[in-house]
Amino acid sequence: MDKYVVRQAIKERENDEVVGYEIMIQSDNDSLYNASESAVADTISGFLMQNNNVIFKEKLTFLSFPPSLFFRNTPKMFDKEKLIIQIEDNIVVHPLAPNIIQKYRRAGYRFAINNFQFSPKYFSMLEMADYAKVELADKKTGKGKISLINLVDMLHGFHKQCIVVGVNSKEDYDLAKEVGADFLEGNYIESATITKASKMDYVEGNFFQLVVEVTKDEPDVDVVEEIISRDAALSYAVLKMVNSAYFAMRKRTSSIRQALVTLGISQLRQWVYLLSMNDSNRNSASEEVLKLSFLRATFASALVDRMHTSEITKSEAYMIGMFSTMDYMIDASLEEILTDIPLPEVVKDALIGHTGVGGGLFQLVLDYEQADWKKLKVHTQELNISTNTIAQLYLDCVEEVNGIWDGLTSDFDRPAEEEESEE
Repeated sequence: MDKYVVRQAIKERENDEVVGYEIMIQSDNDSLYNASESAVADTISGFLMQNNNVIFKEKLTFLSFPPSLFFRNTPKMFDKEKLIIQIEDNIVVHPLAPNIIQKYRRAGYRFAINNFQFSPKYFSMLEMADYAKVELADKKTGKGKISLINLVDMLHGFHKQCIVVGVNSKEDYDLAKEVGADFLEGNYIESATITKASKMDYVEGNFFQLVVEVTKDEPDVDVVEEIISRDAALSYAVLKMVNSAYFAMRKRTSSIRQALVTLGISQLRQWVYLLSMNDSNRNSASEEVLKLSFLRATFASALVDRMHTSEITKSEAYMIGMFSTMDYMIDASLEEILTDIPLPEVVKDALIGHTGVGGGLFQLVLDYEQADWKKLKVHTQELNISTNTIAQLYLDCVEEVNGIWDGLTSDFDRPAEEEESEE
């Protein structure tokens, strides 16, 4: 039985902070939440148990459970401070649901009603929920928009927080904010509200020159050192990175050359985005895009091992993921941006035209990210990738990226420094 799992960011409207993620789990091509087989419930239960620390590690987690797991009290195995239990339609109509939900609420769990609508069955559950999720798809214009406004106003009247779902474009984003949604969820959220630099700033800047140099087949370490050394922000960023908990060096280094030796060109190439973001210009939105680029890169690179092909290397796949978010950060199209960077053709073809084996791989990553399971099935078959391990592979990549991120952004107490201070 094939399983897929992906997380989608949920952002607060007022301050553009990502407050949590919805975890969407799919089995085969049919929604697991509409399935009744006990085998599905057992499979999902085991899957959640194995990945508890990965899924529920950061911020709030919005998660739906199939009825058999919900009534088996499976949600109580997870941290009630981080879990928001989503009530699906098959729970709403179940006669035992109100009593079970009240038990969860008394234990401190919170609930969100999925796809809330003007209907008695949804209103009967509203008093037990903290959030209500409203689908945007058919409510963008005319009577649909009026219905959306009325739904949001009504939910606020009941002191419930409204999450507008399906925010997949700038127009959707503006509409969701206009109607007063408390939170927004959709494919557009990762990139929304980022202040972009102009392309000219990057072309003329040290960071862009660094990108050009490290993406060469054989970067010149002396040139890399010279570029970083003449830029205070890049120097600070690379030294902060190499002195972070991720590398756990016994003594701090203030030498750019030593930092490059420790990093290695390969890791410097992978993390060049992170070097561009110093503490003064980093915000929640840009951090989410940085983490997204790391996750895409790590996931794409890991998928190459499943493809058994020589048409694309792990390094090229990593670059596809890492540079795929550049147009989120720079006010120009990917085609304009990549014209000035000497990337391999397989990478450029993948990012600009979604063509070639790299394009298929990139589209697969996007399909998974957007929970488009039908397209995902097509692309896994085209690339001859087995789907029975892809969900676990994705979660392993999430865990790896979280570990790297935590290490790079955490302080590190050095035993050697403590011994010296005691002397």
